[in-house]
Amino acid sequence: MNLSFNEFEMTVVRMAAEREGMSAGAWAARAAVLVAKEQLVPVSADARFVIQELVRSRVELSRIRAEFGAVTPGADPGSSDSLAADFAAAATAATKRLDAATRQLMRERVERS
Repeated sequence: MNLSFNEFEMTVVRMAAEREGMSAGAWAARAAVLVAKEQLVPVSADARFVIQELVRSRVELSRIRAEFGAVTPGADPGSSDSLAADFAAAATAATKRLDAATRQLMRERVERS
């Protein structure tokens, strides 16, 4: 099999190969096999940033909710403290939305590959 890259693409491939201590040809071959096996889903830099931001937001939301729960008695959705219960319910709903958005984006990437 012969592969051809323009100068920019070759630079990107060489940089990726160097990061992993491989030759450019070996790196490209490994990437092609992983994509063919659907073990690697190509993601654009923009999509990668969006996915990273969703994951970071999920982690941060979980941290905020845990800290709020540690300092606020009854900070769970079933609490009698209305404000704490409302916060916990909103945080739970937001976490579910972030998870759903992340899964949907990942599903779309798999379907496009």
